[in-house]
Amino acid sequence: MTSETRDTAEARGKKRDKKADIIPNHLREGMDPPPGLGRMSTETPLLEETGPGLISWVATGREEVRAILGDAERFSTRPPADTEEESRQITQIGNPLMYDPPEHTRLRKLLAPEFTLRRMRRIEPQVERIIEDRLDVMERAGQPADFMRHFAWPIPGLVGCTLLGIPRDDQAELARHLDLSRRDNRGWQARRTSAKTFDNYLARYVAARRRDPGDDLVSMLVKEHGADVSDKELVGLAASVMAAGIENMVGMLGLGILALLDHPDQLALLRGRPELMGQAVEELLRYVTVVAVASPRTALTEVTVGDHVIEPGQVVSCSLLAVNRVQPPGTPQDHLDILREGTTHVAFGHGIHYCAGAALARMELRIAFAGVLRRFPALRLAVPREELRFRPPWMATFGIENLPVSW
Repeated sequence: MTSETRDTAEARGKKRDKKADIIPNHLREGMDPPPGLGRMSTETPLLEETGPGLISWVATGREEVRAILGDAERFSTRPPADTEEESRQITQIGNPLMYDPPEHTRLRKLLAPEFTLRRMRRIEPQVERIIEDRLDVMERAGQPADFMRHFAWPIPGLVGCTLLGIPRDDQAELARHLDLSRRDNRGWQARRTSAKTFDNYLARYVAARRRDPGDDLVSMLVKEHGADVSDKELVGLAASVMAAGIENMVGMLGLGILALLDHPDQLALLRGRPELMGQAVEELLRYVTVVAVASPRTALTEVTVGDHVIEPGQVVSCSLLAVNRVQPPGTPQDHLDILREGTTHVAFGHGIHYCAGAALARMELRIAFAGVLRRFPALRLAVPREELRFRPPWMATFGIENLPVSW
């Protein structure tokens, strides 16, 4: 699960036809990659894209994807657009995922100390309380209960607010606006209004922390870097941390539980051996791959990848789903295996844009999954599997809309 969640097609809003963004490496068959993705990865690991839109190449091969994402000197992560000026206009100030070195390096150095294991352990008791509270809410809701509504959706926003130090009285409203700003069942203008409300709150919050810092993430940045980081950058950093945490975590919480329910042998193994939870989280991150495609990369110069030449200005879409789930020819079909060791997945991305919040995500998933299995030992789907509704394939983050469960 990577922080690379900014779907630049969505950022351009009305300008792009959503249908143009549905390229093969976005599609799924339930939880699995479609057979076509496997063929692409084997036969054309770097394929020139001739359809509409700004994408010039689609990379699905392991070596090709890692080479492109790991090359920050010759590929740019700025949002692709028709002109450089338009790209700068849709770049979110302060979001490291939309910057190249040296700007990216500076912003990443600001964030890195706030996501160390030591800092994560400091907020772990608060994360545990949030998860226990939501388990209480789901239990009180009675059976069947929608796991997404009562558990998966609220938790990431509340954890993000805790990390940022958002006052408790403001947390529910702030998380609601961020949620509404990303719901596809609302119009573009309605989503934009909610996003603006969210950003305006963060601007006021940053100004307040500048005057009177506490011990939260924004305050620590103010204390340690002062005038070297602007208020606009602090707002962008805070917004990107919240957005990535919510979108990706909601998808992982819902789909992770569904994957375990789909594989009762793995669920039983994890119940019997809870010490495997850390290993199970890594396998679920790989298996689900909520972000199927990394942020597009634009070639800054002529680059030879394999037998192909990528010209300056051409945009490459890299499939994380293919790297994580497609098996080489002649090998067994991919499956969920929580005993898998040495997993080298790219669910958190690859290269200098590797997810800064990976430690937080792992901690949150470990506590959440353990809590659910402990509280609800007989957890099961409350509706036929075919009635579950997944997010559309062109959305930046894979997820499930509803997950009715009983226990």
